[in-house]
Amino acid sequence: MNVVAVGIGGFLGAISRYLVGSWIREVNGFPYGTLAINLAGCLFLAWFFTVTTRRWQLNPKLKMAIGTGFTGAFTTFSTFSVETLNMVSSHHVIMAIIYVLASVVGGLGLAVLGTKMALRKHERGVQ
Repeated sequence: MNVVAVGIGGFLGAISRYLVGSWIREVNGFPYGTLAINLAGCLFLAWFFTVTTRRWQLNPKLKMAIGTGFTGAFTTFSTFSVETLNMVSSHHVIMAIIYVLASVVGGLGLAVLGTKMALRKHERGVQ
């Protein structure tokens, strides 16, 4: 049953990723869509796992469907990697460095923010 939960979440996450990626286009070769998707995923996943560990009792299969399935399919490290290599091979090295730094530093920063958001509400007793 875990495989089914992850599969359903993954199906929905992949479709969502496609839709968001088609709405947010590249500009001058910079992959804003993938960056936005991955940063949103970092914020959401950190918040989601923190809040479901500390505050909400959630069915483990639903947690797996949302965390592993949906968010795992919504975000994409492989696209990030290929886009970075494409920028480098197209001699846009500075743009590639900015993309990597924005992705890694931004992703970690938003994961910290997501965790703090979940903990702050928990500390105040807000549901």
